[in-house]
Amino acid sequence: MRERGFASDNNSGIHPEILKAIESANAGHSIGYGDDKWSKEAVRLFKDEFGENTDVFFVLTGTGANILGIQSALQSFHTVICAETAHIHTDECGAPEKFTGSKLLPVATQNGKITPAQIEKHLHGFGFEHHSQPGLISITQATEMGTVYSVDEIGALADLAHQHGMYLHMDGARIANAAVSLGVPFRTFTRDAGVDILSFGGTKNGMMIGEAVLFFNPALSLYSKYFRKQAAQLFSKMRFVGAQFVPYLREGIWKINAAHANRMAKILETEIRKLKGIEITQSVDANGIFAIVPKELIPQLQNEYFFYTWNEQRGEVRWMTSFDTSEEDIMNFAHIIKGLLNDKLYITV
Repeated sequence: MRERGFASDNNSGIHPEILKAIESANAGHSIGYGDDKWSKEAVRLFKDEFGENTDVFFVLTGTGANILGIQSALQSFHTVICAETAHIHTDECGAPEKFTGSKLLPVATQNGKITPAQIEKHLHGFGFEHHSQPGLISITQATEMGTVYSVDEIGALADLAHQHGMYLHMDGARIANAAVSLGVPFRTFTRDAGVDILSFGGTKNGMMIGEAVLFFNPALSLYSKYFRKQAAQLFSKMRFVGAQFVPYLREGIWKINAAHANRMAKILETEIRKLKGIEITQSVDANGIFAIVPKELIPQLQNEYFFYTWNEQRGEVRWMTSFDTSEEDIMNFAHIIKGLLNDKLYITV
């Protein structure tokens, strides 16, 4: 099996400049729990990007970020509406429901995105004590299907939420890839589009550990520091999280890394579309490709470059590119696929 595969951008290493930032922060002693100069500088950079009245809380994991954001906004009798493919619904082991007490209501979707029309039928029972109260819409940007919401699509969801006294949360585990795909600043498709709470990820894009939760409505973060502590997300040596975000934001490492990962996905898409016998199932907006592959070929491909099967019944797989994926990786992978297809006579030699 090759050293680099296409299973997940979580599998990639740490960007060299991020490692340097961690090493620099390792000199001497510093006050813990985020009251250090690196964390303070990272908070300032986030405020420069998103607005001065943005409240910033650093956490360790994406799940921790989503929990903190949602828990800060809701009571246990509220409902969170999300896509059925959302990470909070499928891959967080029930943690959002455990910590918030709120019900998750998944909405069926073909492309990872949910629309106001799909949500509206769930907006009922307001003020009726027998019903869980709709409280928040959570979307993922970029989605778990590799697609990206447009600014207008996010704005429409925010309008719907606010019309009903609800909030809009964005899981931005791959927010950098989305920003590059859209070609607009972060603020344009988050705060300015009506998002209330943002989980801002960096681990999938070259950081070692750490995420940030941004509140654009300070009233929502009144008790967030207590929720963070209770969820075991207050890291004593928080300087090593803050230190990563400084070059990530200030030097534009987020953009360099995400642009490369997205470009690698586009190259792979181009090569795959040359082949008969494989069907790309989703729009390749960011750094993920979903494709239906002849089932008997999947194990052989995985022996060469590891990746995950997304839907075993359909033979649908997910290929993720990363900031350190090389064009050589892409071309070698495409060559192997072509060879296996030829061997199985799925295409004409």
